[in-house]
Amino acid sequence: MKRIQLGNTVFEGKNDVYLLDGDRTVLVDAGVALPDVREQLRDGLAAHDLTAADIDDIFLTHWHHDHAGLAGELQAESGATVHVHEDDAALVAGDETVVSAHSDLLLDALGDWNMPEGPREELLDFLDFHDELAGEDVDVTPFVDGDTFDVNGQTFEAVHLPGHAAGLAAFGFDGDEGREAFVGDAILPKYTPNVGGADLRVDSPLAQYVDSLLRLVEMDLERAWPGHRDVIDEPAARALTILDHHRERTENVVGVLEEHGSCDTWTVSAHLFGELENIHILHGPGEAYAHLDHLAHHGVVERDGHEYELTDENVDVDALFPVVESRS
Repeated sequence: MKRIQLGNTVFEGKNDVYLLDGDRTVLVDAGVALPDVREQLRDGLAAHDLTAADIDDIFLTHWHHDHAGLAGELQAESGATVHVHEDDAALVAGDETVVSAHSDLLLDALGDWNMPEGPREELLDFLDFHDELAGEDVDVTPFVDGDTFDVNGQTFEAVHLPGHAAGLAAFGFDGDEGREAFVGDAILPKYTPNVGGADLRVDSPLAQYVDSLLRLVEMDLERAWPGHRDVIDEPAARALTILDHHRERTENVVGVLEEHGSCDTWTVSAHLFGELENIHILHGPGEAYAHLDHLAHHGVVERDGHEYELTDENVDVDALFPVVESRS
């Protein structure tokens, strides 16, 4: 297995594309559809005496453009089979009805969060450019949780890990020292993957992501290969660190409501993150929403219109999250 690292000027950290060669040439993820990234990927393939036309299969961890953007043009050159979880398949395929519905969800969310006009216009201008990063439409082959694939004599198992994206999936396999997996953005070595704003289709995004973190812990991986930056040598410990981060963020959201009283999502986000720009104008209030939604589900806050208000003066945040023993 070889890693090809690609530049990424839109999101945090370099993207990782993984190359597995043998009887079949296989990629895990494909990078964003930008000219310089396209050349980096082609140069990375050439370093292993391969071209885009040699690719037989592309396994996508999820639909986000920095992971799926180049899949369409690679498929056009090679005829490769592009595998993606069924929940993300229509977005990767460029289904106009589904893409339009996703755009409608965005506009609904911005209103629901009570986003002011200035940041709203800045975000929409940014996303107009962002749409170009999706690349060409793809003829997708959907899979579901638990499906297995023979990859050059090695078995890949698809593991559905929703939260950051509805169809985010890892691909588990047996490594030299134990179980490993390509995990996309389920966990990352430096940043905490966004929930709430990264995929507006996800219901109860924080609850779903917590369940996915627990599933990653239960996978007992020796090593995880993420969609950005470097390998994660203690994936279970990293997953639990991210779980603790979300527990602390929920405490911070409760603190905002305790100090300022009833607030809308945008106001909570402003207290948490301050002034935001480009994609973070979406991810900041999205994150605040995910935590407010989690609190509302547990009856800790009540919502009236755009506003959220605490119903309990002594919130036990720990009771809203699972207790898991640390692993290393």
